Amino acid sequence: MYLLKATDVAKTFQTRQGQSVEALAPTNLEIEEGEFLSLIGPSGCGKSTLLRIIAGLIPPSSGKIEWRSESDVKNTNIGFVFQEAVLLPWLNILDNVRFPLDTFGAPRKDSDEKAHEMLALVGLKDFAKALPKELSGGMRQRAAIARALVYRPKIVLMDEPFGALDLLTRDRMNDELLRIRQEVGATIVFVTHSIEEAAYLSDRVAVLSARPGRLRSIHTIDLPKPRSEASKDVPEFFSWLSVLRKELK
Repeated sequence: MYLLKATDVAKTFQTRQGQSVEALAPTNLEIEEGEFLSLIGPSGCGKSTLLRIIAGLIPPSSGKIEWRSESDVKNTNIGFVFQEAVLLPWLNILDNVRFPLDTFGAPRKDSDEKAHEMLALVGLKDFAKALPKELSGGMRQRAAIARALVYRPKIVLMDEPFGALDLLTRDRMNDELLRIRQEVGATIVFVTHSIEEAAYLSDRVAVLSARPGRLRSIHTIDLPKPRSEASKDVPEFFSWLSVLRKELK
C-alpha cells in the first residue's frame, strides 16, 4: 500500500536574471510504506528537488503530493537527513538529537529518554556530551540520522547523506543504515549518485533522466535479504549495476 504519491509534480525555478529553469518535468511516483526507494540520475536532474517537494520544504510549480491519509502528512512524520550533518555547533550531541522533540514541546524526561535511545541505536551512546566538532564526519552523520529518527517518523528523506565521506566510511555507513532501518522500520527515500549504493541498499531504484528530470524507469532490486558485503560479490549484484549504468547513459 502506498504511503504517498506524486502526481504530475514539476518544478521550475526563476534565476536572478529572470530566466526560467525547468528542474523537474511532470513526475508520477508512488512510494510504498516500509520500502527503501533510491533516486538516481545525472547531476541537476531534480532528485533533490523532488525530495524537498515531498518534505514540504519547497512547493511544486504544478502537480501535487498526496498522502494516504491526513495523519500521515504531519511534520512529525517526516524526517530529513542532508548531505552535511547540519548539527548545531554550540549544542552537544544529545541536545542536537533531542532538538526536534524540544521544538515540538515534548516533556524533557521523555525527550531525554528517546534521544539516548537513538544515540544507542546509532552507536553514539558514549558521545552524548561531545560537541559536533569533536566527532568524525561519519559520526556526525550518525547523529544526524538519530536526530531524524528521534520522533519515529513514518518516512525518512535522505539527500546524499554519505556523499562527503570516504569510501570505507561510506561502506560502513551503508551497513549501519541497513541495520538501523531493520530496527525502526521506517520508509526511506534516498538520493544518491552511486549506482552501487543504490543497488545495495534499495528495494526499488527510480531512475531520472537529465534535466529537466523525468522518471525513466523503476527497478525492483530482488537481491536476497538481509544484505551484507557478501551481497556485492554475487553475479546478480553485478547484473543490476550493469542495468542501472545503462539507464544513466
